[in-house]
Amino acid sequence: MSRISLVTLVVDDYDEAIAFYTGALGFDLVEDEPRPGGSRWVVVRPPGDGGTGLLLARADNDAQRGRVGDQTGNRVGFFLNTDDFAGDHARMRAAGVTFLEEPRHETYGSVVVFEDLYGNRWDLLGHPA
Repeated sequence: MSRISLVTLVVDDYDEAIAFYTGALGFDLVEDEPRPGGSRWVVVRPPGDGGTGLLLARADNDAQRGRVGDQTGNRVGFFLNTDDFAGDHARMRAAGVTFLEEPRHETYGSVVVFEDLYGNRWDLLGHPA
């Protein structure tokens, strides 16, 4: 085993999730294939190295709908590395991404917590100067 290829993210709607992740976060839409029963196989991934992608899975029952936006119990559950912290932070802010704090500069690099369109918490992480 060499890497984790996908992590499932439960969403309310495929198209609004695709729009957020590709528009506000700048991810690439890698796959969008219809599946039986009206579901779709939708994968988005940060551009570049072909690392771990998100499988956007539309909630299809009450238990899953209850997890949309709270997949990690209100903890930061997703970590997005960047080589251009200031530029990506500014671009995401302009795109309407909700940031929960001002950027911090730690020994391990720059960090700021943001929410996706459903309220899942993410860290945007930049390398130390």
